[in-house]
Amino acid sequence: MSTPSGAPRVPEDAYPTATGSGVGEKGLKSNALGLFSSIAIGIASTAPAYSLAATLGVIVAGVGLQAPIVTILAFVPMLLIAYAYKELNQVDPDCGTTFTWAARAFGPRTGWMGGWGIIVADVIVMANLAQIAGAYGFQLFGFSSLSSSTLWTTVAGVVWIIVMTAICYVGIEVSAALQRWLLCIEVLMLVLFSVSALVKTYSSNAPAGSIHIAASWFNPFDVPSVSALTSGILAAVFIYWGWDTAVSVNEETADRERTPGRAAVISTVLLLLIYALVSTSALAFAGAGTKGIGLANPANVGDVLSGLGNAVFGSHGLGWFLAKLLIFMVLTSSAASTQTTILPTARTSFSMAVHKAIPAKFGTVHRRFLTPTYSTVAMGLVSIAFYVLLVEISANVLTDSIASVGLGIAFYYGLTGFSCIWYFRKVLTRSARDMIFKGILPGLGGLLLLFFFCYAAFYVYAKPSYGVTSIDLPIFGNTGGVTVIGIGSLLLGVVLMLIQWAVQGSWFRNPDVPVSAASPDAPAVAAGPSVP
Repeated sequence: MSTPSGAPRVPEDAYPTATGSGVGEKGLKSNALGLFSSIAIGIASTAPAYSLAATLGVIVAGVGLQAPIVTILAFVPMLLIAYAYKELNQVDPDCGTTFTWAARAFGPRTGWMGGWGIIVADVIVMANLAQIAGAYGFQLFGFSSLSSSTLWTTVAGVVWIIVMTAICYVGIEVSAALQRWLLCIEVLMLVLFSVSALVKTYSSNAPAGSIHIAASWFNPFDVPSVSALTSGILAAVFIYWGWDTAVSVNEETADRERTPGRAAVISTVLLLLIYALVSTSALAFAGAGTKGIGLANPANVGDVLSGLGNAVFGSHGLGWFLAKLLIFMVLTSSAASTQTTILPTARTSFSMAVHKAIPAKFGTVHRRFLTPTYSTVAMGLVSIAFYVLLVEISANVLTDSIASVGLGIAFYYGLTGFSCIWYFRKVLTRSARDMIFKGILPGLGGLLLLFFFCYAAFYVYAKPSYGVTSIDLPIFGNTGGVTVIGIGSLLLGVVLMLIQWAVQGSWFRNPDVPVSAASPDAPAVAAGPSVP
């Protein structure tokens, strides 16, 4: 039998399903992505336009004119952890990433918590992505009253999640193709915005409040306090977060040992260039004032780009079109990030299932699309439920939950850095390269993120005055809602892990992957003790 095009119809049962938990045995579609697609997914996952719109004002409000250097400093731990991902992926390209690597390095319970860190951060951020996509969709078509309606933005956000879940369900290649087009337009638009802003800043008709770029903007010692610096860097870490999606689709990537790691490093460097350019140009054009178009204006702090679009491009003719296009880019950026947030979460839970760490149902593979089916749909449904629940409870709780994402990011990124050191501990002295890229850089990244996590969670975010909610806890007293949500979500993972352990028993019985795989000429050296 043939299809209308004449191509032979392939029987449904000819498509493989997961035959094991090893790399390449899970039934996912191999060689579906190249380097460019992996980089596009890595950058698109961070949603550059959306991240800048939602975070740049917060950073400026906290650190003032030093926003550019804070944005640059946040890149440092991201690059260090990207090298940890690169080295670990080279010897063990498992789509479970942090879950798999932490389990091999420290044991199954630690690995489970690493996987949970990815899942909880992604589920929380999906609520904000959906909300932004819904609101910007109405703004784009001039329905300002609908964009401010909680009901209609929630409905639109739910629709976005459903659409993006469906795209992820039907195949990784469809997802990658969409990301490539959207990302190219998005980056082009951000560069055009930055150049236009700088040209106007240095022209004779510069807007009130604009200031010329100064060297002090790039001096971290001019930040008012350590607390402000830490809060600013944690906020800036959020705008880099997501590049690890390029590694989470490693088993579907051509040359899976090398391409995903290279894509992760390249993605972080390109993000640095984009963010440094946009943050500097926007600050120069609008200034750090609290009135008008100032980036620290409370009315604009949660969304600086939509307010700057007309000011930079104008409100008539081509300028009107470009301002609308900028709004459209934030919309598509948040929608694209919704899609690429589903990808790593679905693959993390999928890997956890095939390694017997969560119910086997999450390890189902679609016979035709070769994508994780149950994991993908479950991610969409859980995200919708969480989003609707937070909206129903309080908009303030939703706001603080988004701020708490930084703690989840710092947790699993930092754990990956420490896992890299311990995983390769027996070969660190083999060469200078091994010591630097498998030990020193990941270790520094892990320590930096551990410091930011502890300082933010137990000092900055814990203050009742931080954020918009606070909770009176036994023993600890009145505590900031951001800390309660961030730490509470991780502790929930501990409870779920213990329940799963009691029901399932031990998991992750795969033997260690020899670290010598990263260097074919080196003698075989075991990565560490076998994981039970």
